[in-house]
Parts: sequence; structure tokens; C-alpha cells
Amino acid sequence: MSFYRDLRDVLRGPRFRRLFATRLVSQFGDGVYQAGLAGYVFFAPEQQTTAAEVAAAFAVLLLPFSAVGPFAGVLIDRWSRRQVLVASTLAKGLLAAGTAALVWSGSDGAAFYAGALALLSVNRFVLAALSAALPHVVPRHKLMMANAVTPTCGTFAAFLGAGVGAGLRLLGGGGHTGTALILFGAGVAMALAAPAALTLGRAELGPDLAEQTDRVRTAVRNVAVGLADGARHIWHRRPARYGLATIAGHRLGYGVATLVTLLLYNNTFTAGGVAGFAGFSVALAASAAGFFAGAVSTPWATARVPADAWIALLLGGGCTALVGFGLPFSAVLFPAAAFALGVVSQGVKVSVDTLVQRHVDDAFRGRVFSVYDMLFNAAFVAGAAVAAVAVPPSGVSAGTVAALAAGYAVMAACWTVRARVRRRAGADAARSGE
Repeated sequence: MSFYRDLRDVLRGPRFRRLFATRLVSQFGDGVYQAGLAGYVFFAPEQQTTAAEVAAAFAVLLLPFSAVGPFAGVLIDRWSRRQVLVASTLAKGLLAAGTAALVWSGSDGAAFYAGALALLSVNRFVLAALSAALPHVVPRHKLMMANAVTPTCGTFAAFLGAGVGAGLRLLGGGGHTGTALILFGAGVAMALAAPAALTLGRAELGPDLAEQTDRVRTAVRNVAVGLADGARHIWHRRPARYGLATIAGHRLGYGVATLVTLLLYNNTFTAGGVAGFAGFSVALAASAAGFFAGAVSTPWATARVPADAWIALLLGGGCTALVGFGLPFSAVLFPAAAFALGVVSQGVKVSVDTLVQRHVDDAFRGRVFSVYDMLFNAAFVAGAAVAAVAVPPSGVSAGTVAALAAGYAVMAACWTVRARVRRRAGADAARSGE
């Protein structure tokens, strides 16, 4: 059945339409806001973007997924989801208006980032509540198609919002006034999702249990205990421990590389603004192509060589690409480096995902992957923070890129040794069995 036929089918339900409208309006506002935030922090034409500003922006965009995500799901299973949607969307609107006022007044420092961080943290509750509420408005036999069409339409709404944000930038300019206009417009859109949610009954979206404060406290405490249990389980499973250490090291390096790339395109390869955004988009597209290539090639490669050897080969390739395509600091060569690191990133992740799945107990798998997700985002932000103290606004730092290449070389060497040890152990076992 086609996407459009599935969408038309689920839209026949009036309760689904109301929840769906809440999602579309909210995610449209998210797109407008993120366009304003990214355009102002990364590609403001009137000033060079510093490494510290980029690192702070990455923290604002990514840390809510790590720090808030595990707790949001627990709390929306204890509170009225309709009320969560109403309160959260109104809070987002107020926070967006507050950050708009800060930008308009020129106070775009710590208070601005704190407001944006609070807004994106609240948004975790909105997205979690929308997903958890879906089974209450769609018949069980239509749930699969509803899950297929709603995130796609929500993403499209966010992209549309980003386009509107870009249009507002053209209308109001790229400075403080233009950014304030974009952020305020986003706040209006976010707040309009609250009336859409109010068209549903208070108890209509669940959860199907009484609200009890002590149960909320217990549930939150259990999340923290579960994360600690998952971390301990990983520590006692050597292959999983090595895999997650590699993911942390790679994501740390990827955060450094992303910050360097963004600064180069904004402050060195171009004069920033639209040209900087266009150049960075080319590198981003090359990285996305690399992600696809890594995802496609890894199953093929690991069917022919051990996963340890494949991870070592990928990391060694990342080192080579950084030296060959990164150190010249050429606008022509940097997309090639982005493509190579995209291949490394996805190839290593697919390999480590499989390694972790095979070497942790099923009873711990959910908690282990919660730790994994938090580590994945936190390491990226840490990499950007580390680079912020070493990389100048121009992005040109041969020492940083050389250190990054050396880090990949060390990780590649560790996995090469592990692959040889395992190969030797397998050969010894085969001889002893003869």
C-alpha cells in the first residue's frame, strides 16, 4: 500500500487527526526555531563564529537527547499525556519568545543558550508523548501504517518550517532583528499546538493508570538505577566494553572534525552567510553519502573478514583521509574527507551495534542501549568542547587535525592487535581439536 493511501486511511479517524495536527504544528514550529538558531549561531554574516559558540550550540542541540530522553518516557507514563502536550507546547512557545527577546536586546550569551536548551529539553516530552499517545487514537490493526506515516509527515513539517524560517530571515535580515523575528514566529507556531491538543479529552491519550507522585519518584529513580546497571553490565562484557569505548573515541573525534569543518566553511573558505551555509551543506551531503556507503558495505565486508579487522580497517582509513584530505585545508578536498569519515562513522557504528547485541544479555539490552545512546551524543558534544579550546575561529589548525588522525591510528592499532590475538586463539583452538 502506498504512503499516500496509508495516510488517507488513518486520517479517517477524527481523534487521530487531532493528534496528528498537534504533531504537525509543533514540528513546524521546531523547524522554524532550529533554522533561526542554526542560522544565527553558525552563519551570522556580521560576525565570525567562534569555536566556543559552535560547541555551545551543539550542546544545546544534542544534550537534551542524552540527559532528558531516558526520563521523559518514564514521566509520560505517569502523567496525563494530553496535559503533557498542552503544557509542553505552551512552555516551548514562551521559551521561544523569551530567546527572541534576548536576541533582540543583544543578550545572546549564556541566557540565550540556557533558554534554547530548556526549550529543546521540553521538546523531548512533546515528541515522547506524541508517540506514546498514538495507540489511543488508532485501531490496533492500523497502528503499523500510522507509525510509518506520522514521523515522515512530522519531518516534512519541520523541513517546511525551516524553509519558512529562511524566508523570515530574508524578510527581517540576518542580524539580531531578523533572528528575533524567526524565533518569535517559531514560538507562535509552537504555542498553537496547545489548542490542537485541547481538542482531545484529558484522559483520552492515557496513560491508563492513576497519577501518583510516589510512583513518579520511584519510576525516575528506577531509570537512574537501570542506567547504572547497564553501565556495569557493559564493563563486565569485554567485547561490548571495547566497542563502546571505540564509539566514544570516534564520536569525540567526529565532534572535533564537525566543528573544524563548520568553522572553515563559515570563516575561511567563504565569507559566511548563505555562501558558508551552502558550502557546509555540500560537505554534509558528502558525509551523508559516506554514511550510506558505510551502511551498505559493512554487512558485505564482515561476511568476508572478522568484524575486528573491519573496524581496524575503517579507523585506519579515517586516519589516512584526515591526513590526505584534511590537512591541506582545501575547500575542494574537504568534502572527500567528510565522505570518508561518514563511511567510518556508519561502518563502525553498525559493527559495534552488532558486537554489543551479541555480547550482552537480553535482560540488559534495553538498559545497555540507553547508555549507548547517551554516550553517542555526549561524546560528540565533548569533542566539540575540546576543540573549542584548541581551534581558532578560522578553523585552520594543523595540530588539531594531526592529533585527530593520530587518535584514529591508535584505535586502529588496538583493533588490529585484537583481531590478530583472536585469529591466533582460533588457530590454536583448531589445532588442539585435531
